[in-house]
Formats: sequence, structure tokens, C-alpha cells
Amino acid sequence: MSVHLSFLGAAGTVTGSRHLLESNGARVLLDCGLFQGLKALRARNWQDPPLDVRRLDAVVLSHAHIDHSGYLPRLLRAGFAGPVYCTPATADLLSVLLPDAAHLQEEEAAFANRQGTSRHAPALPLFTVRDAMHVLEKVRTAGFGAPFTPAPGVEARFTHSGHILGAGLVECRLGGRKVVFSGDLGRYDVPLMRDPEPVAEADALLLESTYGDRRHEADDRRDRLTGAVMRAVEGSGWLLIPAFAVGRAQEVLFDLRELEEAGRIPALPVFLDSPMAIEATAIYARHVEEQDTALRAKVAAGTRPYAPKRFQLSRTVEDSKRLNTLAAPGIIVSGSGMATGGRILHHLRRLLPEPRTTVLFVGYQAAGTRGRLLRDGARTLRMFREDVPVRATILASDAYSAHADQAEILRWLGGFRRPPGVTYLVHGEAQAAEALREAIGRLSWRVEIARDGETVAV
Repeated sequence: MSVHLSFLGAAGTVTGSRHLLESNGARVLLDCGLFQGLKALRARNWQDPPLDVRRLDAVVLSHAHIDHSGYLPRLLRAGFAGPVYCTPATADLLSVLLPDAAHLQEEEAAFANRQGTSRHAPALPLFTVRDAMHVLEKVRTAGFGAPFTPAPGVEARFTHSGHILGAGLVECRLGGRKVVFSGDLGRYDVPLMRDPEPVAEADALLLESTYGDRRHEADDRRDRLTGAVMRAVEGSGWLLIPAFAVGRAQEVLFDLRELEEAGRIPALPVFLDSPMAIEATAIYARHVEEQDTALRAKVAAGTRPYAPKRFQLSRTVEDSKRLNTLAAPGIIVSGSGMATGGRILHHLRRLLPEPRTTVLFVGYQAAGTRGRLLRDGARTLRMFREDVPVRATILASDAYSAHADQAEILRWLGGFRRPPGVTYLVHGEAQAAEALREAIGRLSWRVEIARDGETVAV
């Protein structure tokens, strides 16, 4: 019985994760992500889905990040009516991320209409809050290790990937074959998450390659955070930390608290200026069952792991604007992590021209994003129809990445009893995928780089 796999996104790029699995009439979409970054990629979000969504049985999500889940509202609008399977924690995060993403879409369209900055009249959001809520009605959950049937003749289960809360490897058995999708593979020895769990065998493996061409910094990530905090203290300036609302924001808050407790940094005012990150942090606090043994012990002892001593929540727009009136030094953790939108843009516009400001990026910066431009040394940044001079100090720490590096990917691959029949590299830019292909190829594995729009038999 034939099994086919089509790469509809995250092939040659790190965004828009979508992979179609087909066998004997069953059709399952692994992930349903939004394209981000370069304009040409973002334009694909507006195109009709490259498949007949009415014949699609189900969507199975590896995790909640928008580049893996954010196209769902458009898929339903195009006619998809089936279930969306994910883990319970992913379902909780989706209830925050999708409406928030929709709200931002609506706000951006309204702003464009007020300012007359769109070529379209009127400018429309990619999807609405109502669309997002429709998706949530379709969500079905399955716990880690529990088998479920997303389509006739297809048995699937989630295994811990260690990436963010709720993130799972997806194992599918169909047509007499076993297909494993890594989703986003996490790292080892991260304080908040369990290590990625090994998989023993697969006929076909879809493997992410985000950091396939490098190794993360060997030094303690807290050293870079400590240095950024102390620069803010010594210069009486602000430390801005653009952080993904899910995963990265919680890790930064956890480390700030740990550094304060160890006496390595003073207790500065720390503002979490992101409604989505505030809600996500509450979800992390509820789902201690997914976190590592040491963190569970801290929580059992009464520790609030995500609350530095002078921690404050900026829930409303007024709360966020009030930060403009406060004296430095202080720390603002805000989204988005790649500076593509959200409240961080307002802080950057105000504080980038100030030499006392420090900006610390703690995650991957995709090509075409403002975060990538700043990290690459841009001296001006285009925001709100103006060119903002960059006089702030820009720092970055890859040690905070939630993606496995090349060495960690190879470590996880060591869990296979024998090589998969074929390994397809996805979710990586060309250079990263090619470097990882060469590294895995030295193990005498059959490795291919997935090509956008390609359909293969597995």
C-alpha cells in the first residue's frame, strides 16, 4: 500500500510548517503553520491552500507556535471541517495564541485603513478573532503516548520533543509504514522541559534543521543575560528583551529569578509587557507535569519560578504606555520575539536611539524580520513609516534557543536502533539543511533535503 508525503511549507525555510501525509484515501496534515519573515513568504498566507481541504481528514499539530498552527483559521475558512489533534497543553496554548494572532491581524488592518497605508481598500485581516474561535471548537486532545486515530487506517501518538510546553514528536503508522515527524526538536538539560525522548525506528523521518549548521554557545546562557542586566544597571538604561510569548518568555523570567536568588544581579523592576505571554506563563505554571524533575521540586516547595522579586504585569495598553514614564534601569520582556509586531515595536521606536539602551535577542531571527536586521547590525530600522536610528547596544544569545543544534540533533538520532529508510530535512534555511545533510550522511543514512511543493513516496 503506497504512502505519500507532500511538503507544503517549511521546506527551504523555517516557517509555514505544513506536510501532507496520504495513504489509501486517508489524508492527514502534519502542522498548519503561518509563513513569517520575508514578504514573498508572507504573501503565501493569502493564497488558496495548495490542497483540497474538503478531502482532508484531520490536522495533527506538533505544537502551538504560530509558524506551526497559525494557518488553521484560513484552512477552516477554505472549507476544512475535520478535527485538529494536539496535546492538552498545546490546546491550552492555542486558546491564547490564535485569538491573540487574530487580534493583531485585525489591529494592523484597522491601522492601515486609518493611515491609508494599504494598497487594498479596505485592508482586511488575514483572519479574525471569530475565525480563531472556530478553530478552537475543532480541537481534540491526546496525551503523550496515548494512541489516537486521526483518519481511517492511521494510528498516531505524541512523544515529548522537549521544545516548548505541549510540544510533541508525531509518530504515524499507516499503509504498513511508520512516519515520524520531529516537529521542532528541543534541547537537552533545559531547566523547564523534559529532554527529547528517543524514537527507535521509522520508515521515514521528517527532521527539523533550524540550527543544522551550528552549535549553540557552550557558555552558560545566564552569563549573557547577567551581562545584559549589568550593562543596564551601570548605564542606568533599559534592557529590552524581545521574547516569544510561549517558552522563551518563561525561560527568561525563570533565569532572572534564579540570578537574583544567587546574588548575581540586583532585583530590578521586571515588566512582562505582553498579554499573551502573561496568559502563557499561567498555563506553564499549571502544567508542571511536563516539566523537569528539579522544577517540579521547586514548585512543590512553594517557589513561584516565573516571578522575579520586583515582577510586574503590563496587561493593558495603558499599562504598557505607562512604562514610557518610568525611570531606568529596568527590564521589559515583550513580544514579538523577532520584532515583527506587538508591543516591543513601540519600546524599540522609543529606546533604540538611546545609547544607554540594551536589546537582548534570545531566539532565532528569521530572514526578513526586524530582529534579524538588528542582529546583523542595521543602523536604522523602519517602523511605523519612519526610519528609527539604532544607537542601542544589540546583543543576542543562541543559548536560549528552544531548537536543538547540530550536535543535539545527532544525539537524538542516536536513539534509533537502525537508520530510518529515508530522512527528509525540513524547517531550515538552505545552508543549515545542507550542513545537517552532510553531518547525517556521514552516519551512512539516506538523507534528502525536502523541496517545497514536492510529493514523495515513503
